[in-house]
Amino acid sequence: MANVITSPTYDPITTAKNLATNLVAAQKAALTAQTTSATNTSAALTSLKSAISTFQSAMSTMTSNKSVLSQAATFSNTAYGSGTAGPKAQPGTYSFFVEALAAAGQTSYGGLDKVNAPTSSTPLTIQFGGSATGALSIDLSAVGKNPDGTLSLSGLATAINGNSDNNSRVTASIITINGESQLVLTSNLTGKDNAATFDTSSLADGDLKTALTGNAKPLVAAADAVVWLGGQGTGTKITQASNTFTNVTDVKMTFTKAMTSGDAPITVTVATDSTTTIANVQAFVDAYNKLKGLMDSLASPGDPTKNVDPGIFAHDSGLNALRSSMNDALRVGIGGVSLVSYGITAQRDGSIALDSKKLTTRLASDPASLDKILGNNNLVNSSGVMGKLSAVLGQWSDITKGQITQRLAATATLQKSLSSNMDRLNTQYDNAYNRYLDQFTRLQVLQEQMSKTADMFDAMFSNDKS
Repeated sequence: MANVITSPTYDPITTAKNLATNLVAAQKAALTAQTTSATNTSAALTSLKSAISTFQSAMSTMTSNKSVLSQAATFSNTAYGSGTAGPKAQPGTYSFFVEALAAAGQTSYGGLDKVNAPTSSTPLTIQFGGSATGALSIDLSAVGKNPDGTLSLSGLATAINGNSDNNSRVTASIITINGESQLVLTSNLTGKDNAATFDTSSLADGDLKTALTGNAKPLVAAADAVVWLGGQGTGTKITQASNTFTNVTDVKMTFTKAMTSGDAPITVTVATDSTTTIANVQAFVDAYNKLKGLMDSLASPGDPTKNVDPGIFAHDSGLNALRSSMNDALRVGIGGVSLVSYGITAQRDGSIALDSKKLTTRLASDPASLDKILGNNNLVNSSGVMGKLSAVLGQWSDITKGQITQRLAATATLQKSLSSNMDRLNTQYDNAYNRYLDQFTRLQVLQEQMSKTADMFDAMFSNDKS
């Protein structure tokens, strides 16, 4: 019986792929792991950078508000006004009698739509409070006229409103009643000294002058506010153009309703606003805990028993040092008083919590020390807890030499190197694949030729002659 040479059963392409893959598998696995680690590190650093920035912004907001401590100016009867108090306001109670409110003057001028457009170049003047100081000069030649030759009221209003010296002190508008158009001048500021009126003393055009003086109708009389500190007629009289008073240090009071003679004065009480202060302190606590939570997740040791992987910085001494320094910063105290004195305490997990009742109690006896302890993160004059936290975090967040900037740069360099190594490994794979494919393709062809030759000999020397 003749020997039989069977045709090859393998696929050169599959064989070449398998051999080339096996050749680079170990190196590729190592590079892939390194690349994944570098990518995760970069993402973690970026998240940490964002979280630190958010916390620093929260501290900056508290610093810009001048005080975590919130003060309130409370009216005994809110129908007569409302007030706010800043951090420098001193606690106290004040009595006020509102005799009159300030008002913005408003005057209408009729008959102007029947006046011929002036031909004189003499300007029209608008005075404030009857004074020539700061008056507006309106160029009448630029106002324009209607098709019938009469003065253009819309042009006059536009000239007044658009005057470069106006600065929104007065608004000119047009109102039409029973077919007659009137020009209305409205002062945008209250008080007698801000009352806007036309000064026609030097106006050359007689018709326009007559219309402005003879058809002026006061709609709202300009008035100053009159408020008594204490009782009406017995206290101290305060007169001013605005209804907003700032006579009490760092307190702003806006009166909205006048009182009737014989009414008892209202009281304005300046005191610590515990509710808002608690909210301000809680905002600091929440912002700190949010940053602390991210750091804890990045440095987590993991838990193999629960299939919880460790954090990307589980064994990073630098991050652990930062967390420790932040905890130390919370312990800053002044004169034996610290955040603990105001109910801000550390928890077992390293976060902090606020006891609002303890904070309220402490504010009643010593409100001023809270700001001193928290301090501020101002770069020029930082102080307190926030100043210390800012300094510690700045070692990581500084955009030129901070830890995050340096680590991101190093990680980017590593990623670039790993990418180049992966490109070289892919080239090595391609070369090996092409080499193996060529070899096994030629081997397949040779085997096929041998198989055909064997078949030919079998046919020539076969004993089967049938």
